Amino acid sequence: MRATLIGFSAIVMWSLLALLTASSGKVPPFQLAAMCFAIGTAVGLVPLLFNPARLKHLRQPPKVWLLGVIGLFGYHFFYFTALRNAPAIEAGLIAYLWPLLIVVGSALLPGERLGWQHVVGALAGLFGTVLIVLGKGLAFDDRFALGYGAALLCAFTWSAYSLLSRRFGAVPTDVVAGFCAATAVLSLLCHLGLEDTVWPQGPGEWLAVAGLGLLPVGAAFYAWDYGVKHGNIQVLGATSYAAPLLSTLLLIAAGAGEADWRILLACGLIVGGAALAAKDLILARSNRTKEA
Repeated sequence: MRATLIGFSAIVMWSLLALLTASSGKVPPFQLAAMCFAIGTAVGLVPLLFNPARLKHLRQPPKVWLLGVIGLFGYHFFYFTALRNAPAIEAGLIAYLWPLLIVVGSALLPGERLGWQHVVGALAGLFGTVLIVLGKGLAFDDRFALGYGAALLCAFTWSAYSLLSRRFGAVPTDVVAGFCAATAVLSLLCHLGLEDTVWPQGPGEWLAVAGLGLLPVGAAFYAWDYGVKHGNIQVLGATSYAAPLLSTLLLIAAGAGEADWRILLACGLIVGGAALAAKDLILARSNRTKEA
């Protein structure tokens, strides 16, 4: 239960992504990724410097590094490519198939049991997310096939990274600092080759970049790594649809959106789906409390 809650904290932090990104000004995406992942690297390295013995955790086989770098950098590369080549709403919706892919793909993991409640809970979350984006208009156009394809690769990349991380459960989460560092370097190279440099303007935009690096593009990846390795991965997959809901609610609270019936219905679907997916976990905890 503790590991699952730690993993869920990543989902809560990811809900800040849209608001903080919007507040970061006109910094190009790869430049922003390089800056944020550099901060995210520091989030993981600072504790290691206070306990140098843990630095040995960064020494891992090439396959671990390959998984981590492809997971973090590959996801963002495909996501940015999708946004460059397709409307943001449709690309984002396709990319957000990854929670459902995690839930279904978990059936392939040794020792995992996929129940009907996990699948139904994830589907309810997906439908809730569709309702959220429908309010902004939704129209798929084959002219944006490249962007849609990149968004789909984005979804498969993150779900595969999350599922395969489970197979490397013995690898300490400290290694994520190395993944963040490699992603920062690769993002910088993409920025230098594809974008013009635009720095944040004013303290507010700099604070937004710092917030991104500390939370959704920093601590969240460490929490997610620990959660998918040691927690209930089906529950984490299904509850991941809380991120777009919380993100939308934060934007509404900040005055950047309006609440309507779609948001309320989406809230019911996503929260209900998450509760259904976590049914066994909740009941098990309730039974332990009664026995105590």
